[in-house]
Amino acid sequence: MVVHVEPERTEQERRHVGLFRETAEAWPGLGLYARFEQAVALALTFLVSCVIVVAIANLVLAAGLSLFFNRLAPLDHTVFQDIFGMILTVLIALEFNHTILSILRRKESIVQLRTVILIALLAMARKFIIIDVTAVEPLTVIGLACAVLALGSVYWLVQD
Repeated sequence: MVVHVEPERTEQERRHVGLFRETAEAWPGLGLYARFEQAVALALTFLVSCVIVVAIANLVLAAGLSLFFNRLAPLDHTVFQDIFGMILTVLIALEFNHTILSILRRKESIVQLRTVILIALLAMARKFIIIDVTAVEPLTVIGLACAVLALGSVYWLVQD
């Protein structure tokens, strides 16, 4: 008698396997557009995941080179801004991927406006962190600030 033992999986791995199993089981009952939406969400999830992996590799390489070859580099504000900007880029991509996964879970049939606004606010925060205010015209900074205020106002207006 042969017993097949599956390796232990983490909770997140079980959720992802369950997500794809759930999608496969629901596939026959979906309409044409719902199937199209699920296929697009799967493709986007894969592509954004690839971008996240490349961004993390780039971040590890840049941070590693800065720390090992130039020990004072993290104290330099431009290096700090660059590394922190890369970290925020990964976080923005993760949030974007999470939004796409909610479509696969069929919790929401469309991307939620609040989530898109939140991602835009994260992108604006990243922009303010990496911007060199000495090299940018004041009107550009004022324009970015107005954009953040507008996004924040819209986010507040669309809350429950």
